[in-house]
Amino acid sequence: MRWRPSLLLLLSAFSLFLVGAKVTDFRICAYNVPNFNLKKASNHRALHTLTKVVSRCDICLLQHVVDSDGKAIKALLTKLNRKTYRYDGHRYNSVSSKSLGNSPSDMQQYVFIYREDRVNLTGQHQYERKQSFVREPFVVRFQSNKTEINEFILVPLHSEPAQAVEEIDRLYDVFEEVSAMWENQNVMFLGDFHAGCAYVTRNDRKRIRLYTNTSFSWLIRDREDTTVTDSTNCAYDRIVVHGQSFLKTIEPLSGKVFNIAEEFKFRKRTVLAVSDHFPVEVILKSSSLLLQATPLLLLLSVPAAVQFFLPAL
Repeated sequence: MRWRPSLLLLLSAFSLFLVGAKVTDFRICAYNVPNFNLKKASNHRALHTLTKVVSRCDICLLQHVVDSDGKAIKALLTKLNRKTYRYDGHRYNSVSSKSLGNSPSDMQQYVFIYREDRVNLTGQHQYERKQSFVREPFVVRFQSNKTEINEFILVPLHSEPAQAVEEIDRLYDVFEEVSAMWENQNVMFLGDFHAGCAYVTRNDRKRIRLYTNTSFSWLIRDREDTTVTDSTNCAYDRIVVHGQSFLKTIEPLSGKVFNIAEEFKFRKRTVLAVSDHFPVEVILKSSSLLLQATPLLLLLSVPAAVQFFLPAL
């Protein structure tokens, strides 16, 4: 039999539908970008690198942001949301902490960049026990029908290196406060904890409740290297989740370091223009509703397709 052009067009469109029906990952990332300010955002190459990193993630935590007037983050969002750019499939927004720190010369912000079409910001809370942290966690709650977990809490930490053990341990106090406040124990901790090498040793773990309490799972392994330079090999940046219910909604072995140099074929100096850390990330499983709906849509489409192209045979 001869295939008519209309039939070929239909089959091509159906093939594209099959590809488009694939459920996409839901990725959460954390990236320490030292002194991200307007000067760094004005560096075209650095901003391009950062944009490529952030655009991979449904939610991306940026740490060590120095942007009290919001101009640096605005420049990043403008690039992410540019319609003529490659990332125009999503609309990005941000939520930021106030400037945090003990010294006027070293005030930093936590900033979450997120895709508005994939996730909803449903709450924010600034932890305020100043004696516990140099940069107190700025806690956010997100909801997404794209994930099995649906609603979850993110707790960031960029620890003070000399106080890393104490600050990581005090994350347990943050967990108790926010899980009770929002009646939700689906909590993820993420950021540059300095949780490795000389700052946190194997013996130090006995003093950290996120290690001693088996309800917490560390998704970035101790032997990972989250640093860019060859002079260090340390698992500073981490992702930790609470509870089996949250852990079950995470893709197995998806917690990892994203090596920008290897993945993007960038020179090391290009990466270092943004940060001496690599991002860390984890993937949440897609919602069961989406997974069930996809084959159903395919089944419903088959009779219509058959009815359409049978006369063309």
